[in-house]
Parts: sequence; structure tokens; C-alpha cells
Amino acid sequence: MTALPDPDIQAEFYSGVVPKRLLAFVIDTALIFALSALIVPFTAFLGLLVWPALYLTVGFVYRVATLANGSATLGMRFCGIELREYSGARLDGGTALLHTVGYTISMAVFVLQIISILLMLTTARGQGLSDHLLGTVMLKTRA
Repeated sequence: MTALPDPDIQAEFYSGVVPKRLLAFVIDTALIFALSALIVPFTAFLGLLVWPALYLTVGFVYRVATLANGSATLGMRFCGIELREYSGARLDGGTALLHTVGYTISMAVFVLQIISILLMLTTARGQGLSDHLLGTVMLKTRA
């Protein structure tokens, strides 16, 4: 038994979540880029030489911190969606870390990203690959 809304009975919690996830991804990507760019001058511009590692690190810390402190990144909050655990609870620090690790791996491996996208588009709850593995789900906050 789960405390999450049933997608057949309470579809309003899940309707339109996939496009909102895409918009949240774009917003978060822009924020992570801006944060990374702000850090570069403080590294005496050496951050430009290791830009991919800097961007990856800033993005990882950003995602873990925002998911652990509100169950949503800033992009997700802007779009009115948030992640919930299978029990219906908000993500804690450990689950936020695991979700971010899964997200990072799926972004790094193209086939896993395609599988994640297909799962989001075809499952009743619109869960991605790391959502399925962790039992998390993205819900509209104002359903």
C-alpha cells in the first residue's frame, strides 16, 4: 500500500508533469550554468580549465541541497512539481543523494537517459529510471 495518489483515481496529481519536468530541467540547467560561471572568477579563472568537472560538481551539490531541503529543485518549485517518496513523504538527505546519483548516471549514459524518458512518457505515474529504482514520484504541488 502506498500513500501516493492513485494515477487512475487522482490523475490531476500527474497530468502535465512530464512537460513541467522538462521546463524544470531547462531552468535548473541555466541556474547551474550561472552558478558555475559565478564561481570561475574565484578560482583565478582556472575553473575554465576544468569547466566540465566544475559544472558537474556545482550541479550535483545544487540538486542534492535543493532536493533535501524541499523535495524539489528551484526549477521544479517554479513549475509547481515536487518529488515524493513511495510513502508520500518528502525526500530526506539520503534519498536526495541517491536520486541525484541516479540522475547523474542516467544523464551520463545516453541509453539510460532514453530509457528514463520513455518510462516518463509511458508509465502511469510518469516516473523516470531513478524514480523507479528509488520508488519516488513527481507530483504537482497544487493538484
